[in-house]
Amino acid sequence: MANGAIVANEHPAPHGVNGQTSAIGITTHGSNWYWAVTAVMTVSTFAFIGLSFTKPRTHRIFHYITAAITLVAAIAYFTMGADLGQTPIEVEFKRSDSKVSGTATNQNREIFYVRYIDWTITTPLLLLDLLLTAGMPWPTVLYTILLDEVMIITGLVGALVQSSYKWAYFVFGCVAFFWVAWTVTFTARKHAIGLGTDISKTYTICGVWTIFLWFLYPIAWGLSEGGNVIAPDSEGVFYGILDLMAKPVFGALLLWGHRNIDPARLGLHIRDYDDDPATTSGTHAAHHGEKGNKGDGAVTNGGTNTAAPATTENV
Repeated sequence: MANGAIVANEHPAPHGVNGQTSAIGITTHGSNWYWAVTAVMTVSTFAFIGLSFTKPRTHRIFHYITAAITLVAAIAYFTMGADLGQTPIEVEFKRSDSKVSGTATNQNREIFYVRYIDWTITTPLLLLDLLLTAGMPWPTVLYTILLDEVMIITGLVGALVQSSYKWAYFVFGCVAFFWVAWTVTFTARKHAIGLGTDISKTYTICGVWTIFLWFLYPIAWGLSEGGNVIAPDSEGVFYGILDLMAKPVFGALLLWGHRNIDPARLGLHIRDYDDDPATTSGTHAAHHGEKGNKGDGAVTNGGTNTAAPATTENV
């Protein structure tokens, strides 16, 4: 069956939005690629959810987070495969290559803003997977996620700007990324080392894998939305391969590493809804009483002093 998504969503012409059209947009080949990635993300979501049933409910937090990542990505790629979630933006650099030159009267390039909506949701979840694995304190987790959001939003704003000012937003995003990369590569890794060899190994593999891939995203941006060097189909392949490596493959590596790790070792004390609250409260009270002699109720977690974790309802 032929792929008719681009024709089906003409507004009023292919790649049209709000009365404007993009002469530089994906072809049927690009749409097919987006559908393929959608399929992989969808299968990965079901696989991660399925694997969660092999664990007690109190040990499923990383399965839920990882499945959420691929679920959101599947919806985003479905949208891009249907040639939706995009808007025409005039390119800054006019190229002679027919694939990115447009026409004499139309040099608009198709910009998929839905891709950035995806990243706004999924990259914080990726960082949450990593930083919880390292047992990082919540203030550091939240601040790192904030900088990640700055990185993504400035990339979106830059992609939607027609002038050279787009590169200022590119720089803002890169600065935020370097801070995130430093936290993941150095600060969080020190925390993970103090929690045990198995945790340290899992964190190091997944953390290095993620940051290596994330360094390639600005290159993809510069060649596509930024510099108009590669065609939208090639843009889709570049970003798609990176997303497949950074989401399903990352998720498989992370969950494999967590197969024998108790979340309680990471400071994640999660109460199942079938547990007796009185019993659980008594257990935590006894735990805090044992630690009371240390002064202010701080507990030592892998060599890192953190506030005693509160009981959390099961997700």
